[in-house]
Amino acid sequence: MSRAFLVVMDSVGCGGAPDAAVYGDEGANTLGHIAEICAQKRGRPFTLPYLDRLGLGAALKLSTGKTPPGLGAEPIGLWGVGREKSAGKDTPSGHWELAGVPVPWTWHVFPKEAPTFPADLVDLVQRTAQVEGILGNCHASGTEIIARLGAEHLRSGWPICYTSADSVFQIAAHEAYFGLPRLLKLCEAIAPHLHTMRVGRVIARPFVGEITHGFTRTKNRRDFAMLPPKPTLCDMAQAAGRETLGLGKIGDIFSARGLSKIETGTDAELMQDLHHAVNTMPEGSLTFANFVEFDSLYGHRRDVMGYAKALEGFDTQIESVARSLRPDDLLLLTADHGNDPSWPGTDHTREQVPILGSGAKTSGSIGIRGLSDVAASVAAHLGIAYTGDGEAFL
Repeated sequence: MSRAFLVVMDSVGCGGAPDAAVYGDEGANTLGHIAEICAQKRGRPFTLPYLDRLGLGAALKLSTGKTPPGLGAEPIGLWGVGREKSAGKDTPSGHWELAGVPVPWTWHVFPKEAPTFPADLVDLVQRTAQVEGILGNCHASGTEIIARLGAEHLRSGWPICYTSADSVFQIAAHEAYFGLPRLLKLCEAIAPHLHTMRVGRVIARPFVGEITHGFTRTKNRRDFAMLPPKPTLCDMAQAAGRETLGLGKIGDIFSARGLSKIETGTDAELMQDLHHAVNTMPEGSLTFANFVEFDSLYGHRRDVMGYAKALEGFDTQIESVARSLRPDDLLLLTADHGNDPSWPGTDHTREQVPILGSGAKTSGSIGIRGLSDVAASVAAHLGIAYTGDGEAFL
């Protein structure tokens, strides 16, 4: 019986989607722009030899009509381009669709005017946290707002509340002064109210540090996400009696539903978990992984060179994972949206994404596909009943 490993390279887009202009993202190209800037600034090309051999450069050319510097190998793997059906460019939409469930509604996004949040939501946060006010109440970068308001947070004890262009409500608080358990309890308590507003996620953003030396976010982030409206690929695999493992943000994105086991940690730790999964997961199992740091550490912070270095390290590590696959295993690599680090602002970008495959006698072009085709293909590979959106390309 075959196994499947579905790996999301968070935010690794490959050129603007057909409707990118609607989102102000016409011309965005996460991978292409990283490759071009690397060639200009560091005197050597962007090198992703394993991903390129699978078909990354070919996918970029299919998406944009151009082959960027350093990418253009003759593909030996399965390759193509994924196009999102759901509106928006956020994490739940991309992942739900990759799991066979396009989002059937438009997410609520908070206005950019400050104060940003409605009075009843502010009152709910204050009453739940038992504080007299909140800080922030605006659109902001997470690292910027804790640097700007961290000291006031320590003085007042008020939580820092902010949002972005995505459908999120984020609360930052100091792990020691405010308390990590208190922050998580607060986010969990208000999440149902936000979900009725069609806000996709309430995110706890704990940080540590002092006024004199600055503040740093910790790995104890927690997302309280809406449940998908229909059974996902994970649910279908579990219903078929298969073991399902979620690595990274997958547990939060799907609210742990359909997952037998969840592992979290840094991307380096998750890569070790993925190695372990390849060596130990039983026949017929599904491993669904998200590597978030491309997005969180480099895309949102507009760090082109950091993004490039992280991708080059990932390329080497994922090749090692692929070498450990059993003959009938399937490894699919894709993304949920873009986050072009050369683009104005700090938000995600509406892009198409690469779909790359290795193992199980996979090779050749699959063309431009819907993201849900990934879920249909994994289900077909595993031999389980599939009731989601999309058509298998295997």
